[in-house]
This record gives sequence, C-alpha cells and structure tokens, in this order.
Amino acid sequence: MMKTYAFVGLGGRSRFFYNSLVKDYSDTSKVVAFCDVNQTRMNVANEAMKELGGEAVPTYRQYEFDKMIEEVKPDIVVVTSVDRTHHKYIIRAMELGCDVITEKPMTVDEEKCQEIIDTQKRTGKNVRVSFNYRYAPYNSKIRELIMNGAIGKVNSVHFEWLLNTSHGADYFRRWHRDKRNSGGLLVHKSTHHFDLVNFWIGSQPDTVFAFGDLMFYGRENAENRGVQGFYYRAQGSEAAKNDPFALHLEKSESHKKLYLEAEKEDGYLRDQSVFGDGINIEDTMGVIVRYKNKAILTYSLNAYMPWEGFRVMFNGDKGRIEMCVYEKVYVNGEGDSAQEGAVKGKEIIVYPMFGEPYKVDVEEAEGGHGGGDPILLKDIFSDEPSNDPLERAATHVDGAMSILTGIAANKAIATGMPVKVDTLVNF
Repeated sequence: MMKTYAFVGLGGRSRFFYNSLVKDYSDTSKVVAFCDVNQTRMNVANEAMKELGGEAVPTYRQYEFDKMIEEVKPDIVVVTSVDRTHHKYIIRAMELGCDVITEKPMTVDEEKCQEIIDTQKRTGKNVRVSFNYRYAPYNSKIRELIMNGAIGKVNSVHFEWLLNTSHGADYFRRWHRDKRNSGGLLVHKSTHHFDLVNFWIGSQPDTVFAFGDLMFYGRENAENRGVQGFYYRAQGSEAAKNDPFALHLEKSESHKKLYLEAEKEDGYLRDQSVFGDGINIEDTMGVIVRYKNKAILTYSLNAYMPWEGFRVMFNGDKGRIEMCVYEKVYVNGEGDSAQEGAVKGKEIIVYPMFGEPYKVDVEEAEGGHGGGDPILLKDIFSDEPSNDPLERAATHVDGAMSILTGIAANKAIATGMPVKVDTLVNF
C-alpha cells in the first residue's frame, strides 16, 4: 500500500527524510507536499527532489497548513520545523487525521508536551520521534549487553558528551541560541542523550537537578578573554575573515541555497557571531538524575571542546561497562547528511566483577549517527513488519520522557531546586 507524506519545515534536517523516501522507498512511499515559512527553501527542496529522480510537489506557506492537509490528504506528516513550532504541527496533523513523524525534540516545554499527550489520547493517532542514536550499532549493543545481564542491575551511569568548536559552536550561530526556540541544549541536543539512558537502562526519570551557564560563547565571555574585534554576522564582515568560529555561507553551495539566498524572505540569518549579544542558552551543563528504578545518572555537556563524541560508564552489581565514541565534524545543512554523527573511532569494554575485562566487537555500519540513520529510516518508512527485540522505535511517550529530563534540568538551573518529573505532565 502506498503511503503519502507531507513535510513541514524545509531546513537542513528535512532533506535527510525526503531524500530517503525518493531514493529508497519510492515503491511504497510518496512525498506529496512541502510546507514552510520560506518559499525559497521549498523551491530548493523541489529541485533536490527532481535531481533524485522524483517529482516536484505542491508548496504551502506555514499559514496554509490546514489547506495542505485538506488538498493533498497525506497519511503522515513529517515535522522538521523550528523546535518551538513542533507541537503546533504535531497536534494539528493528528486533529486532521494524520499520523506524525517528528524530529527531536518533540517539543520544548511541559505545557506543549501536555498538549501533544492530550491530543494523542483524544485522536488515537500515531506519533513517532526520530531518535536515530538508538539505532547506532554501538548504542544498540549497550542495550543488548544490559538486557542480557552482562553487568547485572545498573545502579549508576556517568555520561559525558563533548560538542566541538565546529558542531557545538553552530548552535550559537542560529535560532537555537534563543531558548524560546530550542529549549536550550539540555532539550534540543540532550534529548538524544537522555533518551539513550532511558532506552539503555529501561527506566524513566524521577527527580532531576542541574547547574548550567553560558561560560564560553557570548560577547561578555569573549570580552573577558581579551577579544577586541566583534561582528554581528560573518557575511560581508572583515572581522569574521580570520575568526575560526565564523560560518561563511558563500563557501557551501547548499548553505547558499538554503539560507543566504532565502534570508530576504524571512530575515533568518544562519551565520551570526557566536560571540554576539542575545544568546540565552547554556554552553556548560551538569545534570544529576534519579530514575524510577533507583539508578543515578551524572551527566555533563560542554559545547566548545577540542573533539566531538562521548564517554559513558555503567556501574552494575555484577560489573562495569565503559564506552568511548569519537565522531566526525559536521555542520547542519552542509554536504552529505550521512556525515552527521559519523564515527571516527569507538571502543566498548566490559569489566566483570570477578573475571577478565574484554572488548566487545561492534559491526561497522555506513551512514550518519554511527550507522544508525539508515536503520532508523528503514524502521519508519519500510512496509516490512518490524521485529526488533531491542524495541528501538520511539513513541510520543519516549519523546516526552527524554525532553522532560531536559525541561526539569532547565527548571532546576533557574530555581536552584530539584524537580520531580511527575509534576510536569500527566499521561
């Protein structure tokens, strides 16, 4: 049976999904419409569709979303818009009879999350959250090891994620730098990481406490380090020419088309200085979480590190697992999306409580996010029945439980008090 898909939000991430539909799943799937605030970006998407061998589809502005659903009647709406708008399109799509696939994070605060939960209950429609890191072979292997009792009951997890001066800096150039848009990195980025912990240990967060601050990016921090030359955006700026943190849109054909040539329509500037004013998200964060199964997580996220990747350690009542993953540099919207989260190196070591440590081999996989992207795409787009013993498919409940850790952490940072997750929403 042919399934039809409409897209809302045509920035860099949307291409990951519609490319796959046209290239790999055209026998059973069809893209039928695009919706965005910017006609230029929709035109770029249609050009890409034709280059892939597909056909251009009708385009609709954001205020024509209902009209799009009425006219093309998609089975599924794919939401890849700015984070703060996710809930609007998820909710309205369900109300109009569509299932939804949404990019993470599902939304940015507890009120919007509650609206999604309530609408899903009322409509009975299906919401999938695209947590591609679950599907990365090394992350799936950790789930398998823990499920099979390699270290017994997991009592604590130490998780350190490093964003480097290319990828990490990129969140401070664009719309993510305003917490109203993204929920900050503890929601926008850490939703991946908190979801992984929920997935790995098979539990949900109970109590959250956190500290966080803007300690590297932003004008004041740069001034305190002795920086003297400032600029608003890189395009046309002499000061930006020798700044290693500057993004030069004219050097990337995809960035030129998606952003530089599109900014006349909506005023969105993709290349703002990471050392400008108006940044209100944190770049240095520490979180502690108590889970419903009594496990404890200590989590660290820093967005200006010399290398990209993560280290995670699991302490169980029968031993310990250590994993280290090094990722390649990638900037959203630039070049091949298969390079996003691609792995440079990885290692998993199991330390039994009584026995010799051993390395765990993980099958190499091609594609972005450590090879997880192609597996995710097959899971959400293939018409073959899924039989996944690891249960990697993520529902709106999984989407909620990941963001609620970050939302609770934001509240803890603001108030200095721990937050009970169950007080934020009702399921």
